[in-house]
Amino acid sequence: MKTYPTAAVLGLVALLAWPLSAAAEVTVSGAWVRGTVPGQKATGAFMQLSSPADATLVGAASPIAKVVEVHEMKKEGDVMKMRAIDRLALPAGKPVELKPGGYHVMLFDLQKTLSDGDAVALTLTFEDKDGKKSTVMVKAAVRGLNQMDPQAPKR
Repeated sequence: MKTYPTAAVLGLVALLAWPLSAAAEVTVSGAWVRGTVPGQKATGAFMQLSSPADATLVGAASPIAKVVEVHEMKKEGDVMKMRAIDRLALPAGKPVELKPGGYHVMLFDLQKTLSDGDAVALTLTFEDKDGKKSTVMVKAAVRGLNQMDPQAPKR
């Protein structure tokens, strides 16, 4: 049996562990999807994203939608407009809220009606500052249309 100097073993362990700790690990919390009515073909998904290092949300997918896009709502003059965006920056240590009326994920051409209590699988794709892509799998709870938006002000 061959033995190796302790310093060499520790160096190899540190070298192997370094890329894992250097990669930005995005955390997703509070994920939910707005419920739909029969025949409705689109809805939104909302959540909070946090990353310890600068990262970017560059895509999303779901088995229940043929098209999934990251969107922003923006006021232009007196009109709120929604549009797809290619990238959403996640500054290091600063939570980014995806919420109604702001950034969100749109699911188009839904395969079924989404009811309160259902769960929607989402795959979010992120890119770190070095261009390395990673994915996070999310199960988002469906909230019925009659439930108050958790982001809405209390009355």
